[in-house]
Amino acid sequence: VDQTAAIPVGTPHLQINSKAAVRFHVQTAEWIPEEVRNEILLKNKTRINKAGELIVTSEVSRSQHKNLEDCLHKISEMITEASQRPTEPSAEDVALRTQRLKKRNLQRLKEKKIHSATKRARQADFD
Repeated sequence: VDQTAAIPVGTPHLQINSKAAVRFHVQTAEWIPEEVRNEILLKNKTRINKAGELIVTSEVSRSQHKNLEDCLHKISEMITEASQRPTEPSAEDVALRTQRLKKRNLQRLKEKKIHSATKRARQADFD
């Protein structure tokens, strides 16, 4: 983990050098499971440089120490989010979804027949 501070811009005596940037090489983090590492790389493509480092920055506080803590918290949240697996639907949920789909399809066909009958009633019979 590398901590760097931003270069102040503007009047030097009014600027506070408090930005924190944490560089974290995801691929070499053996303590994170492979699938979680891949998920982190997929979800945070824009935050990863060519060297494969995940760059997390923070400027929420005037304290560089608090910004560093915020960066580490963000990395922790990324790992937690990437670790979560979607829950499998229960048999009850699948049955309910199937029932709703059938009902919706029958309703659609019923409306289609009504619309078709309305159109047929408007046509003039030229025979």
